[in-house]
Amino acid sequence: MLTDRPTKLVPPVLAKMAAWCLCLILVGVVVYFFVQGIARLSFVALPVAIALLLTALLFPLARSLREAGMRPIYATWITMLVALAVLAGTGWLVGARATEEFPNLVEQVQSTARDVQNWLITGPLHLKEAQITSYVDEIATMVNAQRTAITSTVLTAGAVAFEVLASLVLLLFVTFFLLKDGDRIWSWFLRGFGSMAPRVDRAGRAAWTTLSHYVQGTVAVAAVHGLIMGIVLAGMGVPLWAPLAVLIFFASFIPIVGIFFAGTIATLVTLGAKGPVYALIFIGILIVEQQLENHVLQPLIVGRALNFHPLAIILVLAVGGILAGIAGAAVAVPVAAVIYRALPELVHKPPALPPAPARSPDSPPPGASSGSADKDDSPPDTE
Repeated sequence: MLTDRPTKLVPPVLAKMAAWCLCLILVGVVVYFFVQGIARLSFVALPVAIALLLTALLFPLARSLREAGMRPIYATWITMLVALAVLAGTGWLVGARATEEFPNLVEQVQSTARDVQNWLITGPLHLKEAQITSYVDEIATMVNAQRTAITSTVLTAGAVAFEVLASLVLLLFVTFFLLKDGDRIWSWFLRGFGSMAPRVDRAGRAAWTTLSHYVQGTVAVAAVHGLIMGIVLAGMGVPLWAPLAVLIFFASFIPIVGIFFAGTIATLVTLGAKGPVYALIFIGILIVEQQLENHVLQPLIVGRALNFHPLAIILVLAVGGILAGIAGAAVAVPVAAVIYRALPELVHKPPALPPAPARSPDSPPPGASSGSADKDDSPPDTE
């Protein structure tokens, strides 16, 4: 009786709040150490995450080749070679167009700058040429002041080139083996969970379905987005339209932030090459196309694979960008979607089996033969 008095002194509501606070503290500690571990292992975790995205994108082709009777090793090699050929062709197209059109871009930017300078002198502002020259000199001074920082950035980028190459090699190896032996790897993984294997299997399958729908739908939407804006830029006669279209395509994988970044660059190039009128037209077309994408293409193609509020997307992008930069922001949203869909399957209990059909009084018990049923007068087991 004396041991019960301290607990009775605490109101039940306060006791429940203390229990919830303790649970939240424990969850926060676990999440903190998990995030720290992922950040320290980003050299491995990031290529593996990107490899999972590529596997979800390439798996339909590999599965079709297998269903056609091709051995898994050959189907995987053909799938990887097709993906590398598409990437190499896109890189060659972008590089060729950039080399060919960059001098034209410089000339158009210089012509636009002269037109702007004449408008500042003869327009409503009535600026003097000496004032414009002073502004240009200030900008040049600022650029020269940042030359040291730019140089150090280039040197740092050269220092991490080896790490990037190693990450690419790891990414290719992981993608290859996931395409070839993904089902065997998953079966081996499930063996370590014992009685929890059915729940983990359901969670993994739900996560894979979500990831596949998200990646394939996002690639389709990004392709449509890049194609339309590339046609618009080419129709306006903007130089470097092919590299800008590819930039818009890749930027579409980062929701909200990506299209803002790519659209800003494309608008600045259009402004420098064709002037403010074409830049305003491009911004208008970009806004209309983005609204069509958000309200038509995304719901129809991506569907319910990702049903996040914009605030949740921004927070997830911020966390991914802090942990792993641009690549982390690109994989943060699908990773969050996978976790969001897999957790309910992991927590919920499996559905109960349907009750066994009732036996008639004349039917023999399970496992008994008809002859033994005639001789056995004992009642059936009621447990």
